[in-house]
Amino acid sequence: MSTARGARARARIEVTAAIKDEARRQLAAEGAAKLSLRAVARELGMVSSALYRYFPSRDDLLTALIIDAYDSLGESTESAHAGVADAAPRERWNTVCAAARHWALDHPHEYALIYGSPVPGYSAPETTIPAASRVGLLLIGIVRDAHQGKGVARPRLPADLKAEAKRMAADLSPDLPPEVVTALVAAWAQLYGLIGFELFGQFNRVVEDREAFFRHAADQLAHGVGLVFPQVTGTASKGPGGSGV
Repeated sequence: MSTARGARARARIEVTAAIKDEARRQLAAEGAAKLSLRAVARELGMVSSALYRYFPSRDDLLTALIIDAYDSLGESTESAHAGVADAAPRERWNTVCAAARHWALDHPHEYALIYGSPVPGYSAPETTIPAASRVGLLLIGIVRDAHQGKGVARPRLPADLKAEAKRMAADLSPDLPPEVVTALVAAWAQLYGLIGFELFGQFNRVVEDREAFFRHAADQLAHGVGLVFPQVTGTASKGPGGSGV
């Protein structure tokens, strides 16, 4: 019985992978809005009722593809970060940003699925959150290490944003100053905006050396979240509005 169950489990894994592969092919050809379970089943030589045993609806299949894409992006950035884990926070930050860009360039359709236009009629469930959070948590961890080490410069915060900044800090990283968390959220959005502009053609006839431009922009994001102090040797000095804790 255990041998039979093992064979069935392996078969299910293989069929699930084949369904996802065909769905990704359709995403590349038609876009997420036109993804169809019937079309996937037809291309795989399956009847629709058989495919529904693996994915009961289009939304279930989309969710699986979205989680896979976020996890692939997360794994890529985490692997790159592991190679510079002992470096200064700013270098670690720039390495993670570069890894996210390279993943997007290598997986444009998956990137479009998670950071492109919303799919009509689809709302991502909470099960996507852990995978979607991986890059953000990695960046937060880098800034946290800097804050606990030589310190981070605290960006100036307008009075009318202070309450919202405190709320975001309480939700995302209570051990970081609210000013820094606010800058992190902005940098997170700007990072994917930079990548999306390159991937979707908005930089055409505007930015030619896109890798050099991205390196500079990512480094400016690091500065914006407060990674301005030397983190390896020496004593941090206080910058404008900063803290050398």
